[in-house]
Order: sequence, then C-alpha cells, then structure tokens
Amino acid sequence: MLIINVRDGESIDQALKRYKRKSKKVQLLKEVRRRKHFTKPSVERRKEILNAVYRNEMYGSD
Repeated sequence: MLIINVRDGESIDQALKRYKRKSKKVQLLKEVRRRKHFTKPSVERRKEILNAVYRNEMYGSD
C-alpha cells in the first residue's frame, strides 16, 4: 500500500498527482491485475516460451 503524506500548505490536487506518479512508478495496478487470478508457474513458463517463439519468428534473423 502506498502512503502519501500531505505536506503543510499542499493542495489535495498536488498530493493526488504525487500519488498517481508514485503508483505508476512502482507499477501498482500492474501488480494488482497480475494477482487477481492465480496462474500456475508451469502455465506462466509455457506462456513465456510461446511468446519467445513468436517473437523469434516475427523478428528473428531471416
């Protein structure tokens, strides 16, 4: 969980802007979406391998 301390004299808009910047930097939403559904490690590995094969076929040396 991200914690943003609102400074003295800082508007809510500025604090919200800092929160959004910080959440983007730590990739909070990406992590939440990834954890939403559990995928087995073997399935993740298979997905990585298939993605690598696809990239190699598309952009590999011909």
